[in-house]
Amino acid sequence: MTKENQIMIEKLNINQIKDALPLVWEVFCKYEAVNYPENGKQAFWDAIHDPDYLNALTAYGAFIDGKPVGIIALRNEGSHIALFFVDGKYHRQGIGRKLFETSLAENTNSRITVHSSEYAQEVYARLGFVRKDEMQEEGGIRYIPMEMLINSDLGNKSTKGD
Repeated sequence: MTKENQIMIEKLNINQIKDALPLVWEVFCKYEAVNYPENGKQAFWDAIHDPDYLNALTAYGAFIDGKPVGIIALRNEGSHIALFFVDGKYHRQGIGRKLFETSLAENTNSRITVHSSEYAQEVYARLGFVRKDEMQEEGGIRYIPMEMLINSDLGNKSTKGD
């Protein structure tokens, strides 16, 4: 666990992930669902309430005064960002970057992928991700495939795509 400017970042257990779902849903509805058809909103709801989906995640939470304000969750042994949400009141304050950097510190993969929402693509670009294709849609969930290559020898990230 790290503390910087009253922001605590910690690895989450399954119960803490479940406790963060209202935050995930709230941020999703406010910033992303506006671009989703109804079946996409339902598909997202179903995914974040699927025990198998949740159990496959490795997640980190950001807390201020004990209150959850952000979460990043990865699947596929850390090679894919599945959830990444920060409470809108705390956007552009470095919380997302701290969450991401914490998840990177324990990541042994050579690349990380994400299916970015239209809203978040600039956020991912600032973190070092590059767009790999045009907007896609699966089951009503719209996303932009993005990836970041990690130079594991030096612990540095690279933005060069394949």
